[in-house]
Amino acid sequence: MLQTLYVKNLALINEVEVDLRDGLNILTGETGAGKSIIIDSISFALGEKVDRSMLREHEEAGYVELIFSGLSASVCAQLQALGIEPEDETVILSRRITGGRSVAKINGESVPASKLRQAAACLIDIHGQHEHQSLLHMSKHLEYLDDYAGAELLEKKRALAEAYKTYTACKKSLEEQCGDKEALIREQALLEYEVSEIEGARLISGEDEELEQVYRRMTNSKRIMEALQTVDQAVGEDGASGLIGRATRELTAVDSFDEQLASMSGQLSQIEELLSDFHRDLSGYMDDAAFDGERFAEVEQRLDVVNHLKSKYGDTIEKILDACAKKQERIDQLNDMDAYEQRLRQELESAREQVDRLSAQLSELRQAAGVQLREKMLQALRDLNFLDVAFDLKFTKLDHYSANGSDAMEFMISTNPGEPLRELKNIASGGELSRVMLALKSVLAENDGIETLIFDEIDTGISGRTAQMVSQKLHKIAKNHQVICITHLPQIAAMADAHYFIEKQVADGTTVTRLTLLDEEQSIAELGRMLGGVEVTQTVIESAREMKKLAMQAK
Repeated sequence: MLQTLYVKNLALINEVEVDLRDGLNILTGETGAGKSIIIDSISFALGEKVDRSMLREHEEAGYVELIFSGLSASVCAQLQALGIEPEDETVILSRRITGGRSVAKINGESVPASKLRQAAACLIDIHGQHEHQSLLHMSKHLEYLDDYAGAELLEKKRALAEAYKTYTACKKSLEEQCGDKEALIREQALLEYEVSEIEGARLISGEDEELEQVYRRMTNSKRIMEALQTVDQAVGEDGASGLIGRATRELTAVDSFDEQLASMSGQLSQIEELLSDFHRDLSGYMDDAAFDGERFAEVEQRLDVVNHLKSKYGDTIEKILDACAKKQERIDQLNDMDAYEQRLRQELESAREQVDRLSAQLSELRQAAGVQLREKMLQALRDLNFLDVAFDLKFTKLDHYSANGSDAMEFMISTNPGEPLRELKNIASGGELSRVMLALKSVLAENDGIETLIFDEIDTGISGRTAQMVSQKLHKIAKNHQVICITHLPQIAAMADAHYFIEKQVADGTTVTRLTLLDEEQSIAELGRMLGGVEVTQTVIESAREMKKLAMQAK
C-alpha cells in the first residue's frame, strides 16, 4: 500500500507529508483547494510528464516521494522481474524537477522515467477525472478485457506479436520479389558489377595494415635515412664502437689482477657485442631502405584500390569480403527467382498459419474471459444502482491480421428495462459512465494484483441513493485494496476509514495548500460543510452525524 506521500514546492504546496491508511482514504475540501494537485503530484512521482509551470513560484526545485510498504509476494515478484529489489517489502519512488529537467529514483537509485512507470504499473492504478471518457472509445474495450484475462492471455499476445512480426517481414520480402521485374534485373546487374569489382581486387585479410605501414615508411624515407646516417656515425668505428673497443682492450689487459675487474671486463665485452650487433642490423636496414620509386608507385596504387572499396562496402577488408558474400547470395537468389519466390511463398504461408493459429487461441481465451467479465460486471453494476441493467460484450472479426489478433470487441449496455443493448458511447449521462468505469475498475482490481487504487472525483454526475451505492462499492473494494478517493459527496466521504481535509491557507502573504487527517468530530464537521454549503447549522451537523453513524453501520 501507499504508506507515505511527501510533496515539496509543487504548485500551491509548500511542503506536505501525509501518512495514508489501509482501507478507504477520503480526501475532501473546497473547490480550488488543491485536491487535483495531490493527484498530479502522485502522477509525477509515478513517471508521468510534468510541465515546469507545476514548480512552485520562486523555487528552484520540486520533489515528490512515495513510500509503498507491506507489498505482497506477487507484487515483489513483479518488481524483481523489472530489476527492482524491494527492501523489507518496501519500495520508495521519488522524483525531483529542477530547471525543466527531472531526476527519478527507485530506492535511491537513479532510473529513467520509463522504469518508474513500469514500477508504478505494479503498485498503483489512478482513475483520473476524465478517464471514464475512455469508455467512449471502442479500441479501449479490448484492452480492458485483456487486462481482466490476465497472465495466460498476455503470454499468448506476446507470442502472437512475434509471429506477426515474422509474417509482415515475409510479406514484405515477397512483395519486393514480385515487384518490378525490370528493377530486379537492374539490381542483379549492379550486384554482379560490385561482386566483380571486389573479387577482381583479390583482397587479402590484413594486407591494408601492411600496405599502410610500408607506405608510411617510404613517404618518410628521406627523413629516416638522415636520422640513420647520424646514428651510424655516432655508433660506428669513429664513434661509440671504436671508443668501447679501445676501452675493452685496456680493461682486458689488467682484468687478471682483480676479480672485480674481471667482472667489469665481462660487462664491457657484452656492451661491445650488443653495440656491434646493433650496428650490423642498422647497416642491413640502411641497405634495404633505399627508396624504390617503382615499389612506391605499386604500394600507392594498391592502397587506392583498397581504400576505394572501403568507401563503398565497409571500413575493413573483412567487412568488404562479407558484403561480397551477401551480394553473391542475393545474385544466386535472383538467378533462380522462381525457386526463391516459391520459398518465400511457403515461408509466408507458414507464418500466416502461425498467426492464424495464435489469433484463434487468443480469441478463445478472450471469449472465455468475456463470459466471466460479463457476469462480474452485471453484479458490479447492480451494486451501483443499475437495478435492471443488461451488459454484454460484442465480438466481431477483423478482415485483416494484427499484432493484437483478429478480434474487435465493444461493451454493450442497456440501463432501462425493455431497451435493446447499445454501445456505451450512446449513454448520455456522465454519471452513468462514471459508474460503469467504477464497476469495471472494481472487477479488474480483483485480478490485477494492484494493491492501491486512486479515484479522482469518481462521483461525477451522481447524487442521492446512487451516491450511497457508490460509497458502499468503494468500501467493498477497500476491504481488499487500499483506496484513495477525492470526492465532493458527503455520502462517499462518510464511508471513510481515514478522512483528510485539503484547504488553502495564507502564510506570510503566500497561499499554500494544507492536508490534515481529521478525527471523528472534525470529519463530522466537514460532512456538515459538504451538506450545508455556506451556512452549517446545528441541524446540518446532526444530519452529518447521523450520516456517519449509518455509514459505520453499513460497514
